[in-house]
Amino acid sequence: MTLMKRYVLRLFISLKYITANVVDRNNGRIVATSSTVEHSMKQSLECGRTCNAKAAAIVGEVLAMRLKVEGLDQGQGNGIHVNVNKEVEKKGFKNRTKVWAIVNGLKNNGVKLILDDNENDGSRPSFH
Repeated sequence: MTLMKRYVLRLFISLKYITANVVDRNNGRIVATSSTVEHSMKQSLECGRTCNAKAAAIVGEVLAMRLKVEGLDQGQGNGIHVNVNKEVEKKGFKNRTKVWAIVNGLKNNGVKLILDDNENDGSRPSFH
């Protein structure tokens, strides 16, 4: 069975690190990942005790490049799904800027994103 929302963006945000994964829901595997834990990224960023929105934007840009290399920047035609409201809810209101920085980093680098937000309040554009 093939799922309509095959590729999904999942975010993990702690005080020290930011990780973004694109998961293939057909087999539960991570197809691309980017994180401030990575040695090359950790050295270029000065997160110190906390990572900020700038670090989140870089995570989004690196993930976009990796998706392009894998040929998945368009999500095989169906796009990559993200529910921003759910991600903000899970990560806490304080991290909404980081969540949007990752989403914008992906979008600005040519990744086709599909926003699955049920209640788009109009404060952010829909990337259909």
